[in-house]
Amino acid sequence: MADRGVDLSALPKEVRDQLAELDLELSEGDITQKGYEKKRAKLLASYISHLPNVDLPLPDVQLSPSRSADPSPSPEAPGPSTSSASRHHRSHRSGGARDERYRSDIHTEAVQAALAKHKEEKMALPMPTKRRSAFVQSPIDTCTPPDTSSASEDEGSLRRKAALSAALAQTLQSPDYWINRSVQSSSTSSSASSTLSHGEPKTQPQPQPQPAVSLLADVLAHTRIENSVPPDVTSSASQDRGSRVDLPPAVRGMSRGQSRSSMLDTADGVPVSSRVSTKIQQLLNTLKRPKRPPLSEFFLDDSEEIVEVPQPDPNTPKPEGRQIIPVKGEPLGVVSNWPPALQAALARWGATQAKSPALTALDITGKPLYTLTYGKLWSRSLKLAYTLLNKLGTKTEPVLQPGDRVALVYPNSDPGMFWVAFYGCLLAEVIPVPIEVPLSRQDAGSQQIGFLLGSCGVSLALTSEVCLKGLPKTQNGEIIQFKGWPRMKWVVTDTKYLTKPSKDWQPHIPTANTDTAYIEYKASKEGTVMGVAVSKIAMLTHCQALTQACNYCEGETLVNVLDCKKDMGLWHGVLTSVMNRIHTITVPYAVMKACPMSWVQRVHIHKARVALVKCRDLHWAMMAHKEQKDINLSSIRMLIVADGANPWSVSSCDAFLNVFQSHGLKPEVICPCATSPEALTVAIRRPGARGAPLPARAILSMGGLSHGVIRVNTEDKNSALTVQDVGHIMPGALMCIVKPEGSPQLCKTDEIGEIVINSRAGGTMYYGLPGVTKTTFEVIPVNQAGAPVGEIPFTRTGLLGFVGPGSLVFVVGKIEGLLMVSGRRHNADDLVATALAVEPVKTVYRGRIAVFSVTVFYDERIVIVAEQRPDASEEDSFQWMSRVLQAIDSIHQVGLYCLALVPANTLPKTPLGGIHICETKQNFLEGNLHPCNILMCPHTCVTNLPKPRQKQPVDVGPASMLVGNLVAGKRIAQAIGRELGVVEDQDLIRKVLSSVPALFLAEKITATLMERGGLNTGDNVVLLYPPGIDLIAAFYGCLYAGVVPVTVRPPHPQNLAATLPTVRMIIDVSKAACILTTQPLMRILRSREAAASVNVKTWPTIIDTDDLPRKRPPHIYKPPTAEMLAYLDFSVSTTGMLTGVKMSHAAVSTLCRSIKLQCELYSSRQVAICLDPYCGLGFVLWCLSSVYSGHQSILIPPLELESSLPVWLSTLSQYKIRDTFCSYSVMELCTKGLGTQTEMLKARGLNLSCVRSCVVIAEERPRLALTQSFSKLFKDLGLSPRAVSTAFGSRVNLAICLQGTAGPDPSTVYVDMKSLRHDRVRLVERGAPQSLPLMESGTILPGVRVIIVNPETRGPLGDSHLGEIWVNSPHNASGYYTIYGEESLQADHFNTRLSFGEPQTLWARTSYLGFIKRTELLDASGDRHDALFVVGSLDETLELRGLRYHPIDIETSVSRAHRSIAESAVFTWTNLLVVVAELSGSEQEALDLVPLVTNVVLEEHHLIVGVVVIVDPGVIPINSRGEKQRMHLRDSFLADQLDPIYVAYNM
Repeated sequence: MADRGVDLSALPKEVRDQLAELDLELSEGDITQKGYEKKRAKLLASYISHLPNVDLPLPDVQLSPSRSADPSPSPEAPGPSTSSASRHHRSHRSGGARDERYRSDIHTEAVQAALAKHKEEKMALPMPTKRRSAFVQSPIDTCTPPDTSSASEDEGSLRRKAALSAALAQTLQSPDYWINRSVQSSSTSSSASSTLSHGEPKTQPQPQPQPAVSLLADVLAHTRIENSVPPDVTSSASQDRGSRVDLPPAVRGMSRGQSRSSMLDTADGVPVSSRVSTKIQQLLNTLKRPKRPPLSEFFLDDSEEIVEVPQPDPNTPKPEGRQIIPVKGEPLGVVSNWPPALQAALARWGATQAKSPALTALDITGKPLYTLTYGKLWSRSLKLAYTLLNKLGTKTEPVLQPGDRVALVYPNSDPGMFWVAFYGCLLAEVIPVPIEVPLSRQDAGSQQIGFLLGSCGVSLALTSEVCLKGLPKTQNGEIIQFKGWPRMKWVVTDTKYLTKPSKDWQPHIPTANTDTAYIEYKASKEGTVMGVAVSKIAMLTHCQALTQACNYCEGETLVNVLDCKKDMGLWHGVLTSVMNRIHTITVPYAVMKACPMSWVQRVHIHKARVALVKCRDLHWAMMAHKEQKDINLSSIRMLIVADGANPWSVSSCDAFLNVFQSHGLKPEVICPCATSPEALTVAIRRPGARGAPLPARAILSMGGLSHGVIRVNTEDKNSALTVQDVGHIMPGALMCIVKPEGSPQLCKTDEIGEIVINSRAGGTMYYGLPGVTKTTFEVIPVNQAGAPVGEIPFTRTGLLGFVGPGSLVFVVGKIEGLLMVSGRRHNADDLVATALAVEPVKTVYRGRIAVFSVTVFYDERIVIVAEQRPDASEEDSFQWMSRVLQAIDSIHQVGLYCLALVPANTLPKTPLGGIHICETKQNFLEGNLHPCNILMCPHTCVTNLPKPRQKQPVDVGPASMLVGNLVAGKRIAQAIGRELGVVEDQDLIRKVLSSVPALFLAEKITATLMERGGLNTGDNVVLLYPPGIDLIAAFYGCLYAGVVPVTVRPPHPQNLAATLPTVRMIIDVSKAACILTTQPLMRILRSREAAASVNVKTWPTIIDTDDLPRKRPPHIYKPPTAEMLAYLDFSVSTTGMLTGVKMSHAAVSTLCRSIKLQCELYSSRQVAICLDPYCGLGFVLWCLSSVYSGHQSILIPPLELESSLPVWLSTLSQYKIRDTFCSYSVMELCTKGLGTQTEMLKARGLNLSCVRSCVVIAEERPRLALTQSFSKLFKDLGLSPRAVSTAFGSRVNLAICLQGTAGPDPSTVYVDMKSLRHDRVRLVERGAPQSLPLMESGTILPGVRVIIVNPETRGPLGDSHLGEIWVNSPHNASGYYTIYGEESLQADHFNTRLSFGEPQTLWARTSYLGFIKRTELLDASGDRHDALFVVGSLDETLELRGLRYHPIDIETSVSRAHRSIAESAVFTWTNLLVVVAELSGSEQEALDLVPLVTNVVLEEHHLIVGVVVIVDPGVIPINSRGEKQRMHLRDSFLADQLDPIYVAYNM
């Protein structure tokens, strides 16, 4: 393969590889000829620069035999317009699978050019991560799914290793080669760039050798692998940065998408090395590209308008012509022998031309099956009319009356039966409603057909015996009730069941009048099916107009490929044909699928004069024509193209003419037409005279079209649309063009609008729907001043178009395919054409693509759904999707919101095999589409979000604060609990002495500690006990001995790996000198299983307290001051931080007194505690408060509920408990597990009427929905609705609020979420949009003061602001217990002063946001009650777009998005919002969740989701209090430990 002047074999191997790859790209149509030449010249430039005048010829691109063997001429070369490129694409696909309605070589070239332009710009899309089991779509050898590659040892990975090591040897000299190489190799992204080359300048290969320190990652990044493995842009490995060349074994699974930035810094500056973070970095790089319109200034928070309103662009083209003048059709001629009604024509031919053939039907092989003569048609129709009127029912009570509606259910393959039924109904004067044959109960659109039958009042269906047998039946043989259908009576119309009319019976054939003759169904854009009523006079006039326009003659032959039940197939092939005694040959859809040439053969055999086809039939015939050499089409005088109004029909007509001109087809016979269900035929091109010039085409600018104006495209041929005319309007009609939206104002001459028609030959109404009828059939156009133009009512056709020179009509689209995005119009068909021009289509089926728009966040968003071929690999699909994005962006200047690929044959089909768009859209919005690949692009196409808020600088002084308060009439937000009184007894220890069993055990433990522990006063001792009395005894034993107890939850024996490290951590952090525990736990701590997760040799002294000798301690320790440390409280916060706080003896005593006062806990009481007794209020209630108040406590460990759910509730009932404390996780378990069993529990005698207060102990916003559903569910068991309330505590103060018995009931308010994001509190009515219900967190405890503070300025806030809750109380903790004594943190949280207002008081910061509201209720002292509302943790809030979001609000929305989302959690990573959703349904639903989650967050929170992660149930970590551990989740996600079902990176 020696090129002239260049010996290719002498070139370096990498250049030869690149040349070969270029050839492949050209042969597959991935690159234009021009682009090919340019790249090839560039590659060879450095090798031929010393040769004078060498021009580079192109190689003959011989296509592989599986495609086509003809060499490909350059697209610029003159020749037949089906360039061989399009031929070769056609030939390697099966005949039926390809739908070429949208084929246009010019457009294909334009798309390729647009993509080539993008290729130079480069863009890297991160590929989604998919679990292998989720969808086994593609054969494993062609596609190793991402993220399993690192572990797979298949031949692919071995071959990959070989490829890598071979590649390494020759590439360490020049890393730039790899960078250049990556531009050609199409890796993850469509534009064939890779993460590495993103945004870097492209350097030329350097002649001198480079040092061998090129990063391994860079080399791996772009190795071309023969086995087309999807790039795993996520794997990472520790790389050896030295000069070693051999590969570390860990790198085996890495493929070419490896990024240089796999070591990222996290937000905290900690390096994170993980696949996920690499992908996120890649996503961020992609998102850095600017969006199209600049965003305007940010909205004010009180403004009702959220949406950014786009400013009108001064460069937008505006219509400049004069107002259009209505166009008149030629007058409808009067012919003397035209019949007074269509039935009269049939009667005439039936009598005078009985032997003349009316209809020939074909069998499945395309051979004639039977021919129905006019005589037979007449006699059978008469029989049917007679039977319908006289034989169904009795003489006195006939089933049918003239004017009743009857459904006609006949398959396309049996046109004869349909003709007889249709004319039989006309003769009986009942109204036929032809519909499709329902195939199953859940047929796509069957419910809508039911709506049609209901609105038309149909209760009787006519069908054939064969069809009836095929309908789905119930067990007992009756026809099933179809979804949404009214009750139907079925009548079989085969001849043997019909009765011959009696001699004296004659049908009544009146002269055509305005009564309805038949009803034709029509589906609207929303999917509702309506019936268009056509009157008898309109039916007749339409036939006359068609006869005149098409110049039909008596006795002609017509070949009809269309559906004869509606539209052109009915008007030409059933009605007009009978009027003119034409012989119709019907070619059903099934025959066309089996033998695409059948209609052309029929034209040839019967010397037909007229053929009625769609573009699809032209294309199929063209593809199959090679088999038929001797076909002659010279007899055709008119080839009517029914969908000629679709702009994409031009290329099919041209291509068909090209192929068949040599077979006698004359160019002037091709007649496109425009039709509409409402106006029937709108316009049709009349056959031209022989040799007359063909009509001109309009080449329009797509940019102009999107603004609704006509501009001839001159500058950019890539975004041009070529449109052919559809001839002149019908005889006797009048036409205008009006604005499609708003009032029907007449358009200007250069404006695109909706065609409206006034004619006697159109539909009269939507049957049974007077409201919509008025807006469609009775439109009176108005001029620019808004005054009506004349009196004549027009009918809207639903067609968008304009009138060209010579009054020719041009149609550019339909209203139902119109997508209005940001005020610009796009046509669904145009988008389909562009998507299909992204060759090579080895990924999707051509005819199975749906384009529609969904309304999300105040604008329409475009969605494309296509069926993926089973053999397409992950990477092929993803690459096709990203190229479609770019092509549509380039050519239509519009962003796609979502692109989804579904498995083959899963999209809902219409009865004739097309895609049912409305049903597809419905499935998409309901999450029933089940895609196998999805790409969401909200970042690029949602351009109406407001600008992010700029935070104001914070420097406010006391003056402004006071003035602000006075002016606004607001008070400073603070609240105070009632007086605590004198703390009667500082000494808890004395209280214990009254509790005998605990006392003995405590004394034993004290003695042992003093003897064996070797402890000093103030040492820390860890208590590791199961929940119970032992814990109390050990706690007080430590206090007696003067050591500081630290209670720790014991490790879970079945899950040591997860729970033991936390225990170890607390022991290490607290520097414990000794561990007190039980024998079984001691064995666990020293077991082999424990050794697997921690070092068991370095435990401190472990003392088991099970069998201690009976001894009394020599003395009991008394703390010298009350400020001495009593115990340490360790807990893991929801943000994943382990913190220990110090509790002094004074704090413990005041806390216990405060709780006793608030809850009125006297010694006679019994209290049930269903909490973990290790930290926070759970520990206080079990170990401290119970001893202090002297009441009996019953502890139900929450773990017990796992084995016996009702144990807590039955304890309450059995012991008649008045006060109980629990956690949210306990409440949720009971609600979910026992909610359905209340009747059974009631039967067992469970009674909760004794419960006076049930307090949920939590450190979070009250979960209103959960507490309400708990109250409602157990109301039947006697639970008072007032009993359930909540508490609030934090690390700095374990109990701030607790709903007591004396205080007023907790109040609920509704706040506006939009204001909350601005740290404002605006109260709204219940049910207001964007409202959030919040419940008070309980009454503030005695002795506690709370104030709301601005966390940045530390100044007090007014009560309409959201701020941090600060607390001042004698039972605040004394500080954090930290090893290194981080004083800054301590001072910051514990002894903080306000910046002004009351600077002497010391406050503790809770790190929770909330607000205070003065309610109308009165507290015990008679003052108005101040309620504290907790909104959420400050550490967990998400700062996005300058606003403050609370994760729980977003999670609530996400969980509502789809029935299969069990739980969700959100967090941010590098300013991207990541949503993790647990999928409770089947894995095939995983990808359905991605668009729904994105939609709901955008709609309700005005945020764009960056990453959607779908995981198994139970993956989101939850702590013992039932709170989500979002930071743990984030770390697991970034470290790639979640094993997600699917990860989608939204563009």
